[in-house]
Amino acid sequence: MSGKVYGFWKLNACADHIHMLVEIPPKMSVSGFMGYLKGKSSLMLYEQFGDLKFKYRNREFWCRGYYVDTVGKNTAKIQDYIKHQLEEDKMGEQLSIPYPGSPFTGRK
Repeated sequence: MSGKVYGFWKLNACADHIHMLVEIPPKMSVSGFMGYLKGKSSLMLYEQFGDLKFKYRNREFWCRGYYVDTVGKNTAKIQDYIKHQLEEDKMGEQLSIPYPGSPFTGRK
């Protein structure tokens, strides 16, 4: 993967996931890029924070999946979404108050 040009246009880390707006060359596969990114970033994190490798079994820091979409005309909207995602997550946490009983039966 050396010699390739990547563009990280926007990045925002939440508690349990990361939003990125990334540009990769057209001939590169998304799965290849994500494998490279997850692999290299895991190694860097384990070198920087040695105790993480004991916390995560078999050096599996990232989950398997990821979501990918093309951007096109909506670049500005997606950048804004990523920029404000942490605020949106906090609002969602405030709205999800656990109910002590079943809302359908009235029992506690």
